[in-house]
Amino acid sequence: MKQVMEQKVNPSTAWLSDVSVFAVGRVPAHSDHKYYATAEEAQQRGVMPLRHSLNGSWKFSYAASPAARQADFYKKEVSCRGWAQIEVPGHIQLQGYGNPQYVNTMYPWDGHENLRPPMISEDHNPVGSYVKYFDVPEGWEGRPLYVSFQGVETAFYVWLNGEFVGYSEDSFTPSEFDLTPYVTDGENKLAVEVYQRSTGSWLEDQDFWRFSGIFREVYLYTTPEVHVQDLFVKTDLDEKYEAGTLLTDLQLTGKSASKVELVLKDAENKVIAEQTVVSPEDKLSVRLAAGNVNLWSAEAPYLYTLYISLYNEAGELVEVVPQKVGFRKFEMIDKVMHLNGKRIIFKGVNRHEFNVRQGRNITKEDMLWDIKAIKQGNMNAVRTSHYPNQTLWYELCDEYGVYVIDEMNLETHGSWQKMGAVEPSWNIPGNNMEWQDIVMDRAISMVERDKNHPSILIWSCGNESYAGDVILNVSDYFREKDSTRLVHYEGVFYDRNYDRTSDMESRMYAKVADIEEYLNDNPGKPYISCEYMHAMGNSLGGIHKYTELEQKYPMYQGGFIWDYMDQVLIKKDRYGKEFMAYGGDFDDRSTDYNFSGNGIVYADRRWSPKMQEVKFVYQNVKLTPSLTGVTIRNENLFVSTDAYELVYTLNKEGKQLFTGRMDVHVAAGEEKEIAYTLPEVSGQPGEYSVDCSLVLKEETLWAEAGYEVCFGQHVFLVEEAKGNSSAKGSALSNDFRVVEGDVNIGVHGRDFSIMFSKQAGTLISVNYGGREMISAPPAPLFWRAMTDNDKGAGFHFDSSAWYAASLTRRTLSWELAESEGQATITYTYKLSVHEDVRVKVAYTVFTDGSIQVDSSYKGVSGLPKFPIFALSFKVPADYANLDWYAKGPEENYADRAEGARLTRFKNRAEDNVSAYLVPQESGNRMGVRQVAITNDTGKGILITAPATQPVEAVISPYTAFELEQATHHYELPNVHHTVVTIAGCQMGVGGDDSWGAPVLDEFTIDPSGELSFQFTIRNQV
Repeated sequence: MKQVMEQKVNPSTAWLSDVSVFAVGRVPAHSDHKYYATAEEAQQRGVMPLRHSLNGSWKFSYAASPAARQADFYKKEVSCRGWAQIEVPGHIQLQGYGNPQYVNTMYPWDGHENLRPPMISEDHNPVGSYVKYFDVPEGWEGRPLYVSFQGVETAFYVWLNGEFVGYSEDSFTPSEFDLTPYVTDGENKLAVEVYQRSTGSWLEDQDFWRFSGIFREVYLYTTPEVHVQDLFVKTDLDEKYEAGTLLTDLQLTGKSASKVELVLKDAENKVIAEQTVVSPEDKLSVRLAAGNVNLWSAEAPYLYTLYISLYNEAGELVEVVPQKVGFRKFEMIDKVMHLNGKRIIFKGVNRHEFNVRQGRNITKEDMLWDIKAIKQGNMNAVRTSHYPNQTLWYELCDEYGVYVIDEMNLETHGSWQKMGAVEPSWNIPGNNMEWQDIVMDRAISMVERDKNHPSILIWSCGNESYAGDVILNVSDYFREKDSTRLVHYEGVFYDRNYDRTSDMESRMYAKVADIEEYLNDNPGKPYISCEYMHAMGNSLGGIHKYTELEQKYPMYQGGFIWDYMDQVLIKKDRYGKEFMAYGGDFDDRSTDYNFSGNGIVYADRRWSPKMQEVKFVYQNVKLTPSLTGVTIRNENLFVSTDAYELVYTLNKEGKQLFTGRMDVHVAAGEEKEIAYTLPEVSGQPGEYSVDCSLVLKEETLWAEAGYEVCFGQHVFLVEEAKGNSSAKGSALSNDFRVVEGDVNIGVHGRDFSIMFSKQAGTLISVNYGGREMISAPPAPLFWRAMTDNDKGAGFHFDSSAWYAASLTRRTLSWELAESEGQATITYTYKLSVHEDVRVKVAYTVFTDGSIQVDSSYKGVSGLPKFPIFALSFKVPADYANLDWYAKGPEENYADRAEGARLTRFKNRAEDNVSAYLVPQESGNRMGVRQVAITNDTGKGILITAPATQPVEAVISPYTAFELEQATHHYELPNVHHTVVTIAGCQMGVGGDDSWGAPVLDEFTIDPSGELSFQFTIRNQV
């Protein structure tokens, strides 16, 4: 392991732009196994006593360019004690030095300097100089000493006590150096010089924030006299997937070992197998007989522990390595990927490492939150977009059960795609063999560190770097090094000469029709969407169209949503209030603004409403309830439903009448009818639902007992017997009277007063019990605050006429019609969008004060599409408490309602302004039968619609136009109203991509047809 440079090397800043220099004096990459001095320590798996953290406060100096840095700071005689302090790990730009920058595909220097690889800027290359003083830990004297940097962005030089130690690039894999020759007794001075730009920057053009600095942990470590330097554990299964074989390759360093013991223990700490060898060069293997091996999968992530004990020449135990082992076999069978003999479906998500305050310096707590959210959301797979993650993440994926595509740190997007056009005239790495070694180094560093994690099923050659011999050679290396996994690379889509780079067809943001075209054309490879459903802002509409392919095409094997979490940073506005800041908010230019807001989870680690849909379409068990029982289809590959309890309820108008529970056993891959008995409801008219769900019987690593993992719902009506219906507004004794004045029409009762204006052409007052409910009158609405997807598809441009049509209209006529116990006022409007477009709104007031509202639209051909057909009005802001009987509980839309259920739920108007980075349409509920809008005393209005013709509703503190004008939530005006928008229909939100894909036709509104909807306003007391 000890790697001392044979001759003194003088470091040079020329290395930064020299593609052939990327690692000087660096310890060769090796497995990330832990090791301990005793068996007891290994059993406890606690803090490694042979490791000493250097995290914490370091001395620091910042320079905007290399010329401005203090070049000799590393010398032992140069004092740095008066320097500022910086926290390690952490990004320089988030600790008061320089600015973070967010860009997507373009290189961050584009437009500032005319650079081509491997050139880097001499003027715009911030330098961070770090110093850490330390003493060698007690008991380590005379032993080898190493330092490990787990992540430094992007290139850095290391000195100890003034002597040059080494240099490294690659921000996302460990760089380790042997400090032994340079250590002194007493205090030692460790100096690190970090550059933001290097040749590595050309290879790290990921869609993310651009930072620099020592952003992952740093620690010293030592090794015993005999040490497992590298470990490669491989498992295999027999053809029936019943018997297991464990092969172990060891690389030892230090003195000779007298013997090596292998002990394999199961999850209950029972010894399963053991082996002792005298010569470590012997092949070490353990075999488990058929039926005695528990297989690893995301559904049942069973882990064994292999204990490797090393003994020195005196026969003394000097090192114990506890290595988690998962027996699993991942392979291609008949052009379909299989795990343990079963066709696998990836229900995946792309995940950046991110923390809203610390950037990519994420904590164990962050990772635990993430993996629990992923499991709770029924996701089973993660792609590490687009770099190797911290090693702890893979350990958690092993333990919790998550399939991983491990992606090497390579993206050169800006070198071959400009403003969406494929233009690879100066693409790297391509076939430029001078880039082969630096690229291959990144592949080797990833594989050598991560190779023992059973959760990793696929190696990925990187992301969006076009294609060529360099990446093909990386793919060949993966296969040669590790036959237990497959290889992924999407870029071959752009150059089929390199098709064999990837073992699977992988595309980004392909439409469902495109995927089906591929699958119907006798394909040679299975298909996965390495990125699909661009979840920017209010998105994810139509995801069910993709998951429906899973059952239709055996070679369709799932995909990975883009992406898991909004990449957003906390910043304070001029008044000291924190807000979610995106690209451009740090004066970063160029920038791609809010394009980093694609998460199904908000940056502050709260579920966004989109998770409701993800959880439903990804659920492994499908429930189809009826009045007599539920059909359970268990799509798990390996586990039955025994861990769950079936909960079934009968509800009337969303209120629970009955609930029952039972254990159910449906084996993996089977479908079964489970009978139950519900109370009789015939003769009791109303709307009913039967809800069935499976909940956890016991607490798991990722959820509490009782957590719902899947659900299904059946809704039905019991009709009222003929002749039993009662007329609306039958309270004829309520002093009902109609007053037609010159300008206004009043409809009055004992406890209400409803006013209409002939002049204004609308309802102007609804007064119940002396409470005025209308603070701005109803008006037809054909516009919503544009979503990110709307803007990306150009909808805001193509349909802008409807924006104007929603702001003003011309009243063509009004009409008053009276009959016993009711009065109807009808307005006919003409819209500016076309001479012949007509909208009618009829208000029928009954003797009980209820108002039935009927709105109709008559269109003409040739008009642009509009996003919503609604009536919108305002009530006083005090009326912000909402009690719903509708589809929910989270927002839902025409193309994103699979995961919603008909239910009763409560929230407040402000809750319906979802925390998407740029304010936009949000908070819609479909299937609205009732919604009460009340103040804190419970008084207000109740809006109802027939169960057979429910409406949609958005109830928010802001109008569509106020939301439209704000680019951040802090720009929204003070709240003065509750805005009530009742719609007959609203188009979907889309999500195939956010830069051109429209909402699917089936989820849009035909502007040439006729539309109508009806709802009723009542007094809520």
